[in-house]
Amino acid sequence: MTNTKTRTLLRSDELSCPSCVPKIEGALKALPGVQKAEVKFASGRIEVEHDPALADVDTLVKTIAKTGYTAKPSAF
Repeated sequence: MTNTKTRTLLRSDELSCPSCVPKIEGALKALPGVQKAEVKFASGRIEVEHDPALADVDTLVKTIAKTGYTAKPSAF
C-alpha cells in the first residue's frame, strides 16, 4: 500500500455562509485517503491533502457536490 500524499486545490464560488465550511470539510475528511481538508469561506478555496489512489480529484468534486455545492480544480 502506498502512502502518497497530494495537495489538491479546489474552488467553489457558491459558498454563501460560514456554515458550509464544516459540512464540506466533514464530507471530505470522511473519504478514505483524505488526511486534511480545509475550506476558506471568504475566498472559496478548498485545500485537500489526500492519497490520489484512494481519493482522486473527481471523487473530491463529487463529494462536495453531494453536500450541495460545486467545486472545480484551481491553481490558486
